[in-house]
Amino acid sequence: MRILLVEDDTEAASYLVKGLTESGHTVEHAADGDTGLHMASDNAFDALIVDRMLPKRDGLSLIEEIRRAGNNTPVLILSALDAVDERVTGLKAGGDDYLTKPYSLSELTARLQALTRRAQSGGSGTVLRVGDLSLDLVKHKVTRSGKNINLQPREFRLLEYLMQHTGQVVTRSMLLENVWDYHFDPQTNVIDVQISRLRSKIDKGFDSPLLHTVRGAGYKLQDETRSVDAAG
Repeated sequence: MRILLVEDDTEAASYLVKGLTESGHTVEHAADGDTGLHMASDNAFDALIVDRMLPKRDGLSLIEEIRRAGNNTPVLILSALDAVDERVTGLKAGGDDYLTKPYSLSELTARLQALTRRAQSGGSGTVLRVGDLSLDLVKHKVTRSGKNINLQPREFRLLEYLMQHTGQVVTRSMLLENVWDYHFDPQTNVIDVQISRLRSKIDKGFDSPLLHTVRGAGYKLQDETRSVDAAG
């Protein structure tokens, strides 16, 4: 994957360039918004990683400008602003995903892969789907089979993370780090409680379950009816 990173923080940029390069990606770096806009306009990239606060031109202005020019390259926004309204603003500006700081390299890489998969399949970067379950990142809305599902903010973030890793086993450690921002296990049943609440909202009353417990490993969100149909 060829990636453009627009990040003015030298330390953060070095960390990302090193990590992504070691993962097999080609990374070009711009340290300000004007340079980033020029590079994004003149070169073909598979994905852009854009910090929201940049010198010369802020990240949202950069994204809006490339979108006006017809550039549909997937964009992952990085920001220390984690309020829902801030995320919505970033997505409305043309971003495809929004990752708050601090973040883990593993999650950033997974989100980039998900963005490029959706772009290649023609999917919308702001709507996640698994079977008949849909999560709209901009409208902050979840539906299943056309029925609205009301989620609390933490439940929404949990479902968003599971949907971004559809078909993959998500461990407790991954959830603690990326949904709760814990870098240690507090030895509580917080995950079990939230998973149970989420399962009751997205699975109860519907034809087939989507949220599965993988004994001894973690959890997986997957439409198994589609897998069975494909196998048949």
